[in-house]
Amino acid sequence: MNYKLSVNGTDHTVESTWEGESLLYVLRERLGLPGAKGACEQGECGSCSVLLDGDLVCSCLVLAAAAEGRDVRTVEAVAGPEGLSDVQQAFLDAGAVQCGFCTPGLIVAVHDLLERHPQPDDLTMREELAGNLCRCTGYGRIMEAVRMAADRRAASA
Repeated sequence: MNYKLSVNGTDHTVESTWEGESLLYVLRERLGLPGAKGACEQGECGSCSVLLDGDLVCSCLVLAAAAEGRDVRTVEAVAGPEGLSDVQQAFLDAGAVQCGFCTPGLIVAVHDLLERHPQPDDLTMREELAGNLCRCTGYGRIMEAVRMAADRRAASA
């Protein structure tokens, strides 16, 4: 089976695939984009979060072939040519990165959160990020990073 995927603004032809391959597998193993991480493979941890047509999804639950003709955005597309995104910088400044395994999925999820809720309150942050598990940070610094990025966006607007 062959199909085309648009990932981070670039078209890719994916050849000789098994029709049951997940988007996560294709991103990592066929396209060489290791940002999305495979952990639970059940859509429970958020480490494989990507945007599919602007919607946050767990790429481990999406068949890659089902993403044909749709826009896929991964953590690799978050940073701009000038460097880290505001969310990535806030994660560094707040010390919200420890082992780093959950970080790519959280970065994508926070970008999505701030697009929909530019100044989220704590309850909104907790609800919106509930699908992203982190075993290291205790979430305090992650919440601080979200507040920091939101405040910086508001100050620059």
